Amino acid sequence: AAARDPLSAQMKVTVHVDGGARGNPGPAAAACVLSSPEGEVLLERSELLGQTTNNVAEYQGLLAALEHAVANGYARARVLTDSELMVRQIHGRYKVRSNDLKPLHEKALDLISRFESFSIQHVPRERNQEADRLANQALDGAQGGTAPVKAKGEADGFSPPAPEPLRARATYQEGILKLDRRLPLRDGQEVELEIRRKE
Repeated sequence: AAARDPLSAQMKVTVHVDGGARGNPGPAAAACVLSSPEGEVLLERSELLGQTTNNVAEYQGLLAALEHAVANGYARARVLTDSELMVRQIHGRYKVRSNDLKPLHEKALDLISRFESFSIQHVPRERNQEADRLANQALDGAQGGTAPVKAKGEADGFSPPAPEPLRARATYQEGILKLDRRLPLRDGQEVELEIRRKE
């Protein structure tokens, strides 16, 4: 049997997303939870969105998760959501008729295209409890629109945090730096190098 590539596991992420509005439209919030294949929580995030609809909130949760995954070099993503409408629109089974959803849908498809593999699946709400809890927690704490609820030391809003720097050793041979391991980077992705000589 072929040896298991540890990098392939590091590049996978499972995503739970949720969004909701109290009233439709009404005060709304979005949330996402990203986990490793082993179940370790990598990110929890929720944000108040002001007055909008349930469906906009669902898409905002998805976009936040995808932006974080792309920015941090995850190549494979599996998304679970209790929004059947969003799943069917992403799969192309339903047309996006809402002018509010069209730009969000287009942005989601653009981000999805950057993954080596991607899936999105509808699940019952009871299988999406953590993201649902975060979205409701943000709404419960709003009381007229205070700052977003944050978790895991996240920055305000849905701007993805700066990715952790990648480190590797390399040997310079015939004008080429040869790395000692593969890095979780996409083909064509630009990086900035800082080289330190080792004696």
